[in-house]
Amino acid sequence: MKSHSRTSSQALFAAIAYSILAVWTILAIFPFFWTFLISIKEVVDAFALPPVWVFKPTLVAYQTLWIEEGFSKYLINSAIVTLGTVLISISVGCFAGYGLARYNRAAGFWILFAAFVFRALPRLTFLLPFYYLARLTGLHDTQLLLILVLVAINQPFTIWMLRSFFQEIPDSLEESAMVDGCSRFQAFWYVIVPIMGPGIVTASIFSMLLAYNEFLIPLILTATNAVTMPVAISQFGAEDLRYWSISAAGAISIAIPMVIIVLYLQKFLIKGLTAGAVKG
Repeated sequence: MKSHSRTSSQALFAAIAYSILAVWTILAIFPFFWTFLISIKEVVDAFALPPVWVFKPTLVAYQTLWIEEGFSKYLINSAIVTLGTVLISISVGCFAGYGLARYNRAAGFWILFAAFVFRALPRLTFLLPFYYLARLTGLHDTQLLLILVLVAINQPFTIWMLRSFFQEIPDSLEESAMVDGCSRFQAFWYVIVPIMGPGIVTASIFSMLLAYNEFLIPLILTATNAVTMPVAISQFGAEDLRYWSISAAGAISIAIPMVIIVLYLQKFLIKGLTAGAVKG
C-alpha cells in the first residue's frame, strides 16, 4: 500500500509540474505568436477589437521590409557586429578565464571583482566617453566601433563564465601534457580547449545574444552606415499604425536566426550549463 501511495503521489506531482510548465510555455510563446499574427495580417485586421482570428494571410509587411526598405543591409551589419564580438570576446575570455582559473592568489580575486563591478555599472556611464572617442578617431557609425564597445562591455561576463568552466578541469591534465613535452600554451590549446567545447559554445551563445539584441549602444553610436536590426525596426511604428505590421515582421525576422542557432546548439548549451566541462 505504501508503495502504491508513493507512486500515486509521484504521478500527481509530475502531472502538476508538467501542467505548470505547459502553462508557462504558452505564456512565454504567446507574445511571439501574437507578433507573428500581426505581421501576416492586413492593418485593418491586425488592430481590430475584438481580435480577428479568421483572416487571409499576407506577406506584404515582409515584402515591404526586405525589398522596399532594404532590411538585408541591417542584417549584414548585425551579423558582422555579432560575429566580431563573439570571436574577440571568446578569444580573450578563454585566455583570461584560464589564467584566472589557475591563478589562486588574492590579486586574481580583485581582478574578477573589478570586472564584475565594471559589468554591473549602467551602460549610459560608458556611452558618452565612447561617443567622444569615436568622434575623435573617426570611428563613429562603423561596425568596428560597435564590436569594440560591445566587447569592452560584455567581456567581464564572458571571463567570469569561462573561468568557472576552466575551474572544473583538473590541473593534472595540462601537467601531464607538459611532462610529455608540451609547453603551457600547447597544453592549453591541444588538451584543455578541446575539453572546453561545451563551455566555449555556452559562453559564445550568451555573448552572441547580448551583441545581437543590443539596442541602446547602436542607437547612440550609429547613424546610417552601421545601423543594426534592433535599431532599424524602431524606425517603424510610432503613431502610424500602417508601420506596426512592418515592425512586427522585423521582430520576427530578428528572432528566427537566433531561434535556429540556439536549437541547433542546444545540446552543447545544456551540457555546458549543467556540467561545465568534464569532471576529473
